[in-house]
Amino acid sequence: MSIVTFQQYTYIIAAGCFILALKWLSRPSTARRGVTIGEIGMAIAILGALITKGMTYNWIIVGLVLGAIIGLPLAIFMPMKDVPQRTALSHSFGGLAAAVVGTAEFYLHARAGATPLTHFEMVALILEVLLGYLTFTGSLMAFGKLQELLPSRPMVYKGQNAVNLTLFAIAVAIGVYLVADPTKTVLFPALAGLSLLFGVLLIIPIGGADMPTVISLLNSYAGLSASAMGFVLNNPLLIVAGALDGSSGLILSIIMCKAMNRSFTNVLFGGFGQVAQAGGATEQRPYRSASAEEAASILEVASRVVVVPGYGMAVAQAQHKVRELYDSLTKAGVDVKFAIHPVAGRMPGHMNVLLAEADIPYDRLIEMDEINPEFAQTDVVVIIGANDVTNPAAKTDKTSPIYGMPILDVDKASTVMVIKRSMSPGFAGIDNDLYYMDKTMMLFGDAKAFTGELVKELAAAKAGV
Repeated sequence: MSIVTFQQYTYIIAAGCFILALKWLSRPSTARRGVTIGEIGMAIAILGALITKGMTYNWIIVGLVLGAIIGLPLAIFMPMKDVPQRTALSHSFGGLAAAVVGTAEFYLHARAGATPLTHFEMVALILEVLLGYLTFTGSLMAFGKLQELLPSRPMVYKGQNAVNLTLFAIAVAIGVYLVADPTKTVLFPALAGLSLLFGVLLIIPIGGADMPTVISLLNSYAGLSASAMGFVLNNPLLIVAGALDGSSGLILSIIMCKAMNRSFTNVLFGGFGQVAQAGGATEQRPYRSASAEEAASILEVASRVVVVPGYGMAVAQAQHKVRELYDSLTKAGVDVKFAIHPVAGRMPGHMNVLLAEADIPYDRLIEMDEINPEFAQTDVVVIIGANDVTNPAAKTDKTSPIYGMPILDVDKASTVMVIKRSMSPGFAGIDNDLYYMDKTMMLFGDAKAFTGELVKELAAAKAGV
């Protein structure tokens, strides 16, 4: 078997692994299997790429070593609550890699005596560079917002959308001109610079509430850039893998928009989340707070309990204490389920990842559409750090920024408990009407500490102390 034939086989096998990975990653019960087969596929793909005829390995080895030095600490030491930030960084690295390869290919073929790229290859290269560079800086901006290095609220100014679209139009025009005449190499830095700038300006007007959609959309851009790179390098595996990444990211973005009753244009240009309450001057409304002892006394006599996790649980790293609460209630004969909203947390599947880390059974994680009809028969809902996804204003207040967004119908339960540090609003910057209902008990404190207190109180009650 020749090297070329063997390489083609590795690419076919790797592509099959990537397809199976996406298939299995779509369900929590098979997600681990999906990750494993995806890793195997990537290892096979790298092997196939390394056996290319005429390959020199000096710089490749340097890249592998540097990548491992950067990647291993990110994977090992980054806490689970920061998975969205790590994902944003991964997208930025992927976009930069594609853009740099495209830049190198452009100048290699622009040299005197070099074989020029065809018009089709130039179109693919321009798309690769444009999407790659804007994904790089856009993902860095998303990382900054998620890490709170940048304001999570939208950074907007008058005429911002017009400025952004004008810059993008200029970049596209330069790209079209380079396709027609690739010898005008002086224009290429302008294309790269505008793409980098557009990535920054595209993300800074977007608020933290839209970060799940933005992350999946940037993932789509990175995949499309890699697919375009495959056409430039004549690499079929890159075309397939990039298309899978791009299409799955786009589909996920559509799901996220549907979950928030939003459109792409509204997410990208709407400045959602900028309606913050000015100066903290809000109407004082009565609410009911309770202690861990009071809450535990209600939980121990409940038959059906639904836990609603949110980003506050992630920040407090309370998932293991939540598992202890689940174990305590389950041993007492309580039917406990977890309600998962598609945009809870800061990336798609964020809550699933955190709860899986705590070994909470997959069959206890119930998606929004399936769990909503059950809230009317639920004795107690325990909300841990979730805010906007439980706000009834999304259904009742037409002036609310989140009006029309599908929410978890927690207000239909007999009793609602909210573990939260304070009465401050969520990402959307608006008050949550749920907190002021007669059936709601506010349990103020750190999510991890307060959940631990609940577990202790339930244990004490069981022991008759």
